[in-house]
Amino acid sequence: MDAVTCIVSVWLAFSIRVGEWDLISRPVAIVIAIVLPCWFLIAWFWGIYRAIIRSAGGRTIVDIATACLMLSLPTITIFSFVGVEGVPRTVGVLQPMLLLLLLATSRVIVRYALVDVLHLVHRGRPHRVAIYGAGRAGQQLGRALRHEGHLTLVCYLEDDHSLVGDRIDGVRIDAAVDIGRYISELEIDEILLALPSATRARRREIVERLKKYAIPVRSLPSVGNIIDGQVSIKDLKEVRVEDLLGRDPVPPDEQLLGGAITGKSVLVSGAGGSIGSELCRQIMMRHPHCLVLVEQSEFALYNILTELEESGIADGKVLIVPHLVDVSDGLAMRRTMERHRPDTVFHAAAYKHVPLVEANPISGLRNNILGTYHCSIEAERVNSSRFILVSTDKAVRPTNIMGASKRVCEMILQARAAETKGGTIFSIVRFGNVLSSSGSVVPRFQAQINAGGPVTLTHREVTRYFMTIPEAAELVMQAGAMANGGEVFILDMGKPVRIIDLAQSMIQLSGCTVRDQENPDGDIAIEEIGLRPGEKMYEELLIGDKPEPTDHSRIMRATEKKLNWVELSSWLDQMTEALDNGDIEGAMAVVRNVVPDYTPSPTGDAALPDQAESLKKTITR
Repeated sequence: MDAVTCIVSVWLAFSIRVGEWDLISRPVAIVIAIVLPCWFLIAWFWGIYRAIIRSAGGRTIVDIATACLMLSLPTITIFSFVGVEGVPRTVGVLQPMLLLLLLATSRVIVRYALVDVLHLVHRGRPHRVAIYGAGRAGQQLGRALRHEGHLTLVCYLEDDHSLVGDRIDGVRIDAAVDIGRYISELEIDEILLALPSATRARRREIVERLKKYAIPVRSLPSVGNIIDGQVSIKDLKEVRVEDLLGRDPVPPDEQLLGGAITGKSVLVSGAGGSIGSELCRQIMMRHPHCLVLVEQSEFALYNILTELEESGIADGKVLIVPHLVDVSDGLAMRRTMERHRPDTVFHAAAYKHVPLVEANPISGLRNNILGTYHCSIEAERVNSSRFILVSTDKAVRPTNIMGASKRVCEMILQARAAETKGGTIFSIVRFGNVLSSSGSVVPRFQAQINAGGPVTLTHREVTRYFMTIPEAAELVMQAGAMANGGEVFILDMGKPVRIIDLAQSMIQLSGCTVRDQENPDGDIAIEEIGLRPGEKMYEELLIGDKPEPTDHSRIMRATEKKLNWVELSSWLDQMTEALDNGDIEGAMAVVRNVVPDYTPSPTGDAALPDQAESLKKTITR
């Protein structure tokens, strides 16, 4: 195609200079014979034919212009300065200019035909998008959209009124305050947030404003997560509920993070779980000598082992050892501890789902309580420096077996810390729900939304504390490093969130509307099914009155009552016997004696599975 274009440019140069078309004359043939090989040699050298035509843009035109400028050097030298009989001297100047015009025009036409017209033919109306943010990132994103035939940029949205009315590459900048009007007038299908430098609070404010329009929103990540500072369509991610509930991270204290990890042998129990796996990722970035993965689920252990080995974080310098072990098996834990003699132990293994533990108390108590007992005793036996228990807000004035079992776990570590003094440093880190952990409300709500609803929750007034998994893992590591022994560290979880507000936000962020009495034609209904056995309406983090501050702004230290080891170990012996005999009543009697503020939830009996349907009702607001 370019060969024909090159020949046509020669004909045009002659016709402009001579005033007539002479397609087969000797001078024309001489010019073609010289220009064609020169052009293809220059084009090959300049990489003109390595460009993808469907992605042609300003860069492509600049490359062609540069190649044509290089072509003008031999044509002007040969035809204008040296001279060739029958060839007008101006042809050496005109031909490269005409070639540039023809090549640029052909690229634009072909690009439009390949990307825009064919897309319209095959897929219909393109997806109309607006970019929120007209800064550098927004402009880069706008240029990237030109190569996406299924996306059409209709406007930029800006809070900076000094930019409103300006244009970027022909696209108008409109006021973000009038976004509702523009969504309607311009038939916008999706909003793309291009604010990588904005704080999480600022992004949350914008997304909250967009939610009421039930329009899908995607966002660029933070500046630090954009590769090489260049924005592309691939960087866009769905706005997740974590972006709304999470807070701007506090820079971690690297000395605290690495103090108990760097160059040491570290063991993580429950390594395949939500918190355990994130602890493993964070630990690997602090370069331990050895990381021991303890997990009873083969599938979970395989997943985290494969991820760590393939991530390249350790660059082959960290020994990763997987152990398929049940933490409640004392002999297996003894062998594991003696083999690796870990300096630091993070005990994250636990059954955490309230209804499942309520229905399976023997398994729940054995895994949680005996698992903590065996792990802590064996860590102490091999002189581990630190042992950190990952606990839960459900251990505070528990109303369910899971919470009560975790409170017993806390008391085991407090008693051992008081008993050992100078040996292993035992500490507890207590926090609330983590977003997107296995079985939590966020992935469950998302699955229900993807299925078209309804979204089900237990009670409209239920509130929970939430924290992102990475933030929780970082704080656990820092809290464990500042422990002196026996402390209960409380993580600052921010403000509690109503679960119904969470459900509504997730529905609206997916581009759907809530179906209720005020909007009977909405897309997805929210249904209330009643509290489950042992479930609380509200969670709390403190047993005592006032926590003490620490050197970290989001970590507090609590002072709480504890049992001495002699008394507690006697109760644990009774519990072990009851569990071995399958004596649920005997085991629960021990729990009630050790945790006197354990009060089984009276709402649990009303929410048994066979009665749930009768309690179901559509929430109206």
